[in-house]
Amino acid sequence: MVDRLANSEANTRRISIVENCFGAAGQPLTIPGRVLIGEGVLTKLCRKKPKARQFFLFNDILVYGNIVIQKKKYNKQHIIPLENVTIDSIKDEGDLRNGWLIKTPTKSFAVYAATATEKSEWMNHINKCVTDLLSKSGKTPSNEHAAVWVPDSEATVCMRCQKAKFTPVNRRHHCRKCGFVVCGPCSEKRFLLPSQSSKPVRICDFCYDLLSTGDMATCQPARSDSYSQSLKSPLNDMSDDDDDDDSSD
Repeated sequence: MVDRLANSEANTRRISIVENCFGAAGQPLTIPGRVLIGEGVLTKLCRKKPKARQFFLFNDILVYGNIVIQKKKYNKQHIIPLENVTIDSIKDEGDLRNGWLIKTPTKSFAVYAATATEKSEWMNHINKCVTDLLSKSGKTPSNEHAAVWVPDSEATVCMRCQKAKFTPVNRRHHCRKCGFVVCGPCSEKRFLLPSQSSKPVRICDFCYDLLSTGDMATCQPARSDSYSQSLKSPLNDMSDDDDDDDSSD
């Protein structure tokens, strides 16, 4: 079906509408063979709080952005190549229901659908697109994923030293390797994580010591069968989007 739609006028028109909604600030999305599979609003668990974001699933990329005017205008476009994506379901926890993790080497985050059916459809379509892409390219799924950042609200004290309380003066930081919320003294060091940045990035002392000794696996983000469980374990690493690089999140 995807191959049949690739060169159809309807598909070309739909992609053009998405491009126009992002305006001149967005990247061109029309290329030969690209098909818009579906679109919808998902709640993205951002650093400060959950926020509604518009998502577009293509057969090779996942695109999302901030909603300015629903179905008319979006900004802060993000494009994620699907061949680098893996997804994991998240168990329902309180008001956060129907969620899953979108994990890539560069960025990982949690999203939530309005219903269980919508969640299932999104996950099935994403998995199908990823499987088809990898099958055509002969590549293997990526084993390296950026940590999902623990939301600020989940930590009133540093998740490493367990002592420093966060205040307007003693602000929160995120380790780019494990995703934990940590204090300044526990995250003064920088380390080069090529999949995330061309420059050394902030990491906590715990991860720095492990990375410096070559013990990479110990501070890898956990696979996450349960997002909430990862927030309760001091050695599991998960969480959200990079607010320092993207002030909207």
